[in-house]
Amino acid sequence: MTGIRTLDRYVFTTWLRIFVLTALGFPLVSILINLTDTLNKLLDRGLTMRQIVISYVYSIPENAFIVMPAAVLFATVFTVGGMGRHSELTAAKAGGLSFYRLMVPVFVAATLATGLAFVVGEMAPSATAKQQEIQKAKQARSTRSRYNFVYRGDVGWVYTMRSLDVETRQLKQLLLERQGDGAGYPGLIITADSASYDGARGAWQVKHGTSRVIAGPAQQASFAFRSMRLRALTQSPADLLAEPKAPDEMRYAELGRYIEALERSGNDANKLIVEQALKLALPATCLIIALFGAPLAVQAPRAGAAVGIAISLGTTVIFLLATQIMKAVGAGGVIDPTLAAWLPNAAFLLAGLVLLARVRT
Repeated sequence: MTGIRTLDRYVFTTWLRIFVLTALGFPLVSILINLTDTLNKLLDRGLTMRQIVISYVYSIPENAFIVMPAAVLFATVFTVGGMGRHSELTAAKAGGLSFYRLMVPVFVAATLATGLAFVVGEMAPSATAKQQEIQKAKQARSTRSRYNFVYRGDVGWVYTMRSLDVETRQLKQLLLERQGDGAGYPGLIITADSASYDGARGAWQVKHGTSRVIAGPAQQASFAFRSMRLRALTQSPADLLAEPKAPDEMRYAELGRYIEALERSGNDANKLIVEQALKLALPATCLIIALFGAPLAVQAPRAGAAVGIAISLGTTVIFLLATQIMKAVGAGGVIDPTLAAWLPNAAFLLAGLVLLARVRT
């Protein structure tokens, strides 16, 4: 039993060493390439070398998240391949250990890498936003005011605002519109001078305006009001302050809320649904790619490091290509967006299980 534990530690530490080197090495190479291309531009913006270095430290989470599955694959292929080249697999089998038992530390490590990938992916949006602010590629957003903006609310409402002040909880010069489809569901247009937010009730009090109801070309009515509460206007000042973001600027839960709001407004959210599913599918790839890479590495046990690199790079390119194709297919609505995000994983998992079944234990 002591010998087995020692062997497990040996396999685990060998895998971990290669994984750490790859997971940190690939992002650093990517950062150096990007720095070479953009250094003059960053210096022209007035950044010091210290600011440039700090900004690229903030880019590490995003780069590490992207390469994490590749790092797992490299660690698995080189750990298993190295054991095969040095006859360690043969010696372990002669000692009564099957290939499956020998790979338990690898699969445990890959499972831990899956959790790490998700955590790093959740860190990446805020870190990348900080990097862009330091590099002056994106100005820091105000935390108390916003001017001349449009906000798409729930159930078809569109809000046009002249100004928002979060501290005073005030809106100025509002235009609120909802498209209708006839007398059963008339269109509404509400204009108002101002609105104030009641935090206790979680509602806006709209003041000094007019409301227009449009049931058809010849069926319209309007009335003026001093004050009224519009139930459709449920967003808090902080919600209205939020500006549109790209999927890679949002965490998993935040993106889910954004998708839900888009769907309630009748918009196509397929592209964002794929992106949200990938925030889980890509970390899960770490475990699946280990199940695929371990048996693949023993197909040619005497192969050198060049073959291991070729296997790893080839598999990574194929996986990334399949992911991009499925993103386009899911975003276009050809198949369910969530299914599209997970299909590459399903294909590699099936291939990995087939290869595992064919390994001589």
